[in-house]
Amino acid sequence: MKIANLNISSNGVYFFDKNNQKLPVSKAFVKIFGRFFSFFLDLELYLLWIVGYFPSHTVRKFFYFLAGIKLGKGATFHMGARFYKPQNIQVGEGTIIGDHAFFDGRAKITIGKHTDIASEVMIYNSEHDLQDPLFTAIEEPVSVGSYVFIGPRSIIMPGVTIGDGAVVAGGAVVTKNVPANAIVGGVPAKVIGERPLKKQNYKLGRARLFQ
Repeated sequence: MKIANLNISSNGVYFFDKNNQKLPVSKAFVKIFGRFFSFFLDLELYLLWIVGYFPSHTVRKFFYFLAGIKLGKGATFHMGARFYKPQNIQVGEGTIIGDHAFFDGRAKITIGKHTDIASEVMIYNSEHDLQDPLFTAIEEPVSVGSYVFIGPRSIIMPGVTIGDGAVVAGGAVVTKNVPANAIVGGVPAKVIGERPLKKQNYKLGRARLFQ
C-alpha cells in the first residue's frame, strides 16, 4: 500500500522521495521536519504579505525588522511588498522601494544608499539549472549599489551586480552585471547610455504617506 511518500508492503515500511528513490529513515525524518518548517515559513510570509498592505511605513518597518529585514535609516518599502526569505535582505540608508516589489531573498540581496526602486520591481535570487536532469535550483546573491535608479516592472536576475549610479530602464530584464553610471534597457538589458554625473550626493524625497 502506497500513501504519499510512504510505502507499506510485505517487505516492510519505507519512505521514498519524489523521484521514487528509497530514503533511509534518518533522511526521511529530515525531509518531514523540512516540510513542517516550510509550512511555518509559508505562514510567516503570508502574514508578512498582509502586513505589507497596512497603510503605515512605521508599522510595516517594525514587522519587517522582526522578520529579519535590515533597513537603514529612512529606508522603506511601499505597500504590497513580497518576500521569500526576508532575513537575507539588506537595504541601505534613504533607499525607497515602490509598491508591489518582490524581493526573493533565498540568497543575499544587498541594496545601497539613496537608491530609488520603482513600482513592481522584481529581484530574484534563485533559478532552475536547465542542464541538471533533476532541475535543481541555483541560488546566487544580488547586489545593487548606491544612487541607483531601477524603473518600474524591471526584473533583476540571480547573480547580478548593479554598480553605483546606474540606471535600469522600466521593463528591463537584467541578466548581466551593470557597470557604475551605465544606463541599461531592453530584454535582455544592454547598455544604452551613460549617466552624465559620475558622483552623486543627493537624498531622495519622502516616501508617499499611507502607501
